[in-house]
Amino acid sequence: MSGRATLALVVIALAAPLRVLADLEPITEAEALLPPTPARLAALADEGARNNWTGVDTVARQAAVTAYAREKINAAEGWLYVHRWARLFAETEAEFVIKWIPAVEAAKVAHGNMARSYASTDRPLGQFLAPGLKKWFLDNAGFSDEFFSLLSPVDYLPQVFALLNEIYQADPARFKQYASLALAIAVDYDLPPPPDWPHAQVSPAALPRRWPRASEAFAWWVREDRAGHTYQRLTRLGADELKFLVDAAAPFAELEWSQKTVAYPLAELPLAYSMIRYRMDRIQGQQMVWAGKSYRLYDVLQDGGICVDQAYFAAEAGKARGVPTLLFLGAGLDGRHAWFGYLDGDQRWQLDAGRYAEQRFITGTVYDPQTWRILTDHEIKFLSERFRALPAYHQSRIHAAFAEEFLHDHRAAEAAASARKAVNYERRNLDAWEILLSAQQAQGAKAAVVEGTLREAAMAFQRYPDLEAGFSNQLTANLRARGEKSLADFEEARLAKKYQVERSDLSIQQAVGILRRSFETQPEAEQVRTYNSTVDKYGRDGGMEFFDKIVVVFAEHLVQLGDKAGAMRAIDYARGALTIEPGRQLDVEMNNLVTRLKKTGASR
Repeated sequence: MSGRATLALVVIALAAPLRVLADLEPITEAEALLPPTPARLAALADEGARNNWTGVDTVARQAAVTAYAREKINAAEGWLYVHRWARLFAETEAEFVIKWIPAVEAAKVAHGNMARSYASTDRPLGQFLAPGLKKWFLDNAGFSDEFFSLLSPVDYLPQVFALLNEIYQADPARFKQYASLALAIAVDYDLPPPPDWPHAQVSPAALPRRWPRASEAFAWWVREDRAGHTYQRLTRLGADELKFLVDAAAPFAELEWSQKTVAYPLAELPLAYSMIRYRMDRIQGQQMVWAGKSYRLYDVLQDGGICVDQAYFAAEAGKARGVPTLLFLGAGLDGRHAWFGYLDGDQRWQLDAGRYAEQRFITGTVYDPQTWRILTDHEIKFLSERFRALPAYHQSRIHAAFAEEFLHDHRAAEAAASARKAVNYERRNLDAWEILLSAQQAQGAKAAVVEGTLREAAMAFQRYPDLEAGFSNQLTANLRARGEKSLADFEEARLAKKYQVERSDLSIQQAVGILRRSFETQPEAEQVRTYNSTVDKYGRDGGMEFFDKIVVVFAEHLVQLGDKAGAMRAIDYARGALTIEPGRQLDVEMNNLVTRLKKTGASR
């Protein structure tokens, strides 16, 4: 009832002509209920140029909220984009950086190749863009939609804008034709790649981690596409796919060599993996890092390598042909492995090229070159399903965007209502679920309401185990926080059991939580019993993942407590439960752990 009253008051308050700037004609309610016209957009751009966009965002936002309140969604979307662009153009570099640095720290994506400090001037971000480009942004709803759906809190916007401007100034016509490609380059190249990208098993001397000039990269990809050298038509892919193309680590000369050398068509691209002769001598000699002076694609083909070199070669060969690719690193039943994924001719991601099914490599890690986070399983599935290109998801995102605006204004009831509309349009809109939960918490909703939403969200993401586990874990934490320990334990055990066979990595994740909680709440003897029980339940099929996250962690924990003998017993207990083949990597690493811990301090 109160939510409806508040919304009605908003409509009444905004029924009068909206506040305008300088000599602009007023934006009446009637105009706000229609998408912004080219003439109005031009007038707003001119006003923004005169006043550094100060206030233009407010005018556009008022129009957007008016249209949204009257359920004129197309108009609301158009005005919302104007508001968002104007807000970014008006924001100073100093204002941006003071928010950006905590976002990078919170996401844990800072790395050694980044600058030690970043400029913090009073220059508005809009001044990084040519006037013609800003006007094109305002007038292009399709690009606006793509930009704001892709934008991440850790994108360094001053450089993103500078790179977009560089590409635009070099070739305005091609920029407009290949705008998604330009955007992919800008969000990838805004920061240098980390020192362990695309993988850590090659030195910086052999493989320098640096991007080419953005305009040169754009020109190269456009030229290859127009010459028919690419297997994918780059104008048909979105920036969320193209960012996995333009992140090539090999220079363009090597990519051109690859086009001539790797002759497989797109459907047979996985065969590029086996072009690299496998070097068993490196495995036997524990030589996991590339020893050559150069890591050129030619050198890898000539010298051979191990799985990570095979995956790198195949992934780069795909990029050379205009195919977005992913390089995976994973842990399996008795060893570590690398493979690659690629976007096939039906625009679906094939994620198992070079992956050994019999080894049951549970899950793989892959960098997102835009954010330098590790991509989650659901993000990869979302890419493959392409549901974000559907009209229902588009509608969902608009409602979620307004929910976010309302939440920012401390209008929690309206935020919750809009977020609910968003999830009703598309249950897979993760941002909408998170906004809905935040709005409920801001409303002071009862625990039962919040927990009901968490259960609903977990149900919505049953096909995405990492998301189901995430919402279920939030539910468990809520239950435990209000003293419902038995219900929390039941939910935790239910999820661990559910994924024990198909996704033992998630069962292991649950086991990690159980074990770490035992560190905080139990004496050592009970911790040992918890560990042994965890090994019995989840160890047999856990492989390297279980070894890394449970066995190593617990053994090192006991050593820190001064109980080295107990740590050795814990390792022996795991050795009896895990499936270990003599001489394979898991066996080797377990022996190495014993050797390392024996060299540590004395045992009690």
